Amino acid sequence: MTKKKIWLIGLCLVITTLFLFSANTTLAKEKLAIYTTLDEPLARAVVAAFEEDTGIEVEWVRLSGGECVARLIAEKENPQISIWYGGVGLDHIVAKEKGLTIPYESPNAVNIPDNFKDADHYWTGIYAGPLCFVSNTNLLKELGLEAPTSWADLIKPEYEGQIQVANPGTSGTAYNVLATVVQIMGEDKAFEYLKALDKNIFQYTRSGSKPGKNAAIGEIAIGIGYAHDQVKLVSQGYPLVITFPSEGTGYEIASISLIKGGPQPELAKKLYDWALTERAAEIYASVYVCPFVDVELKEGAIPISKVKTINQDNKWAGANKDRLVAKWTSEVFGQ
Repeated sequence: MTKKKIWLIGLCLVITTLFLFSANTTLAKEKLAIYTTLDEPLARAVVAAFEEDTGIEVEWVRLSGGECVARLIAEKENPQISIWYGGVGLDHIVAKEKGLTIPYESPNAVNIPDNFKDADHYWTGIYAGPLCFVSNTNLLKELGLEAPTSWADLIKPEYEGQIQVANPGTSGTAYNVLATVVQIMGEDKAFEYLKALDKNIFQYTRSGSKPGKNAAIGEIAIGIGYAHDQVKLVSQGYPLVITFPSEGTGYEIASISLIKGGPQPELAKKLYDWALTERAAEIYASVYVCPFVDVELKEGAIPISKVKTINQDNKWAGANKDRLVAKWTSEVFGQ
């Protein structure tokens, strides 16, 4: 074999090796780690669709809103994820205030009304949902009770031990309840009210969706949560009735934020952009939420425009969360 042939064979081997390496690199899936506060079935659905559309593999952990903020604070010097998907907007405001997130102006954010996204682009809303009461009709009949239709109703003695709501220290939903009654009544009267309400609370749950689920299975007569979670339970045949407080109610702006110093910022932006598309909005709508992107709503969904809502001050609520939760823990939960 001549030197020329040996050289050509060697060159071919090098080219083949480089080609195979390149092919394997191309075929290797990109991976994105996220935290989500979406309800687990919805989280699974959106992750599966995003993976299908982009080829990016998503590793996700589901946390309640309060837990997510606490985790992000603990990991601030060494972030483990690059994006937080879902969760009450008030918690995203807290994350912004604590320097946990970074601004990102997604090109798809033009589809979102200005009052449902941060003016500085730190968070963007994906859907809205009003707070409501949900009652098990079988238990109400058995106990001789009517479904509550006002915040004032909840502190009536006949409801003693019959109500569940989440803990505002762990749940963004529950903090939305706390902030709502403070904005309706004023802080002093609200805390007197919350102390009275505490006498009727059977249990404070960790997750905001749990009271409705417990009402559905008859563990408790009345739960407080977001309307879309309860509509979904009603659609599954559970004996529930949904009512709204006559004084007005608060609402969530489920949101999305990028994490400061996250390890995969470019992949996170792809998910952020995708979360604001019509494709994503159709998946949100499939579980009775009302997305900001204009898609057909599922029959039975309850838009906030159909409910009496308060003039919710999200910036104030976000800025005062730590103080109000600490006060609630000391004066209500710890009494």
